[in-house]
Amino acid sequence: MSQQTTIGKSFSATGIGLHSASPVHVTVKPAPPYTSYLFRRTDLNDFEIPAAPQYVTHVSYATTLMKSGVMISTVEHLLSALLGCGVDNAIIEVNSLEVPILDGSSQPWARLIEEAGIVELPARRAYLRVLKKISVSEKNRTMSIEPAEEFRITCEIDFNHPMIGLQQYEVSFQNGSYLKEIAPARTFGFVEELELLKQNGLARGGSLDNAIALTPDGILNPTPLRFADEFVRHKILDIIGDLALCGMPILGHVHASRSGHGLHTMLLSTLLRDRQAWEVTT
Repeated sequence: MSQQTTIGKSFSATGIGLHSASPVHVTVKPAPPYTSYLFRRTDLNDFEIPAAPQYVTHVSYATTLMKSGVMISTVEHLLSALLGCGVDNAIIEVNSLEVPILDGSSQPWARLIEEAGIVELPARRAYLRVLKKISVSEKNRTMSIEPAEEFRITCEIDFNHPMIGLQQYEVSFQNGSYLKEIAPARTFGFVEELELLKQNGLARGGSLDNAIALTPDGILNPTPLRFADEFVRHKILDIIGDLALCGMPILGHVHASRSGHGLHTMLLSTLLRDRQAWEVTT
């Protein structure tokens, strides 16, 4: 598609924050060309925070944006759904400091986007085309992006757990592959880490309704996994959400091994800082 897009009509969702456990209401509204994704804190006089790399402040267990001391947290699943569904511009009104976790995946957001419809805008879509390989690493975690004619992600995770182990998955965004293969994958966490997370003010809203809870030898959830490799698919979901902060679709092939939110945003900032590594094309 060569034109920029937005959603056909507004839609809303209500839930709780994964980390804050606060009730929160979100309304996603159509936006004009060149808006990209803009968060608006309706509880703070409509204070606006653009979804852009320079506003990333915390990357521990979620991606948090901050501008002038005002924060919006856990933005990655909604941004992933917008980018994955092909929406270029949206205004996201939130009445609390965290986007609701819903069922822990992007599927509820993707369904709401589908129901709202996607409309073309009178402006050409711009792409960020990667011109040379950029790599970042942190201990045994690595991530890179290299030139490609499409947006493609190859991801690998390795957890010493009988339900996970070494998992690899690759996706390119053709024929609704995001909706079928990535959007349903839920976030996950280890039960033994939960108490420590809660003591640090994290995962207070976590439950079996919004996350896969891993015990030492299985899962606590009464329902089965949505995919045998749901864990690596969710990692790709997060990568898409964090790279949505670029502000335009990317033409490049991402390779990620054991990556997390910190490495995702590090890769994007390193890429954008190197003016020889990319160009904007329509």
